[in-house]
Amino acid sequence: MPDPTRLAALRREYAAGGLAEDDLAATWTEQLGRWLDDADAAGINELNAVVLATASADGWPSSRTVLLKAYDERGLVVFSNYASRKGREAADNPHATLVLPLIDLERQVVVVGTVERTSVEESEAYFRTRPRGAQISVWASRQSSVVASRAELEAQHRSFEERFEGSDVPLPEWWGGLRLVPETVEFWQGRNDRLHDRLQFRRTGADWVVERLSP
Repeated sequence: MPDPTRLAALRREYAAGGLAEDDLAATWTEQLGRWLDDADAAGINELNAVVLATASADGWPSSRTVLLKAYDERGLVVFSNYASRKGREAADNPHATLVLPLIDLERQVVVVGTVERTSVEESEAYFRTRPRGAQISVWASRQSSVVASRAELEAQHRSFEERFEGSDVPLPEWWGGLRLVPETVEFWQGRNDRLHDRLQFRRTGADWVVERLSP
């Protein structure tokens, strides 16, 4: 558990220091890494938990908390059943947004962009890092579809345990990574009197510009 006294001191420190343009990293990936390192040092639980929001082709939104598993200059990656609601919506309407809520530090990162699938090789590499039970769950659960009962779900899991007993669990062709390719990445730092700092990296062709947004 994070130390509440330490968190309170960090919030005061970050609010007093703010986020100035001169302090910002050269790239959004480096700045994100800095803030994740700060959250890790502070003992924040599930520091890679993010809210991913997608929308259907006709504009109905949906959001959910998922785990950010990778990021680099290409974008931010989560993993999913492609037939799930987020998988279907990402295919039908690739525009999406992601929020990393570092609430205990009065920080958040807001990313807006488009979704693409990772390569099979990337999905396979991550799938191999999952515990065997979680690999089997990918096969057992038709994510986002209606299931009659918990008992039915557990029975499906047992059936795939038996099916793959003694062998590696294969990567299903309908499961893998979703990469949010950013157009903007905003770093939000809470400040006193609600005069928050909001610095945004915005893509302009092959380059990025940094802009300050009003709180």
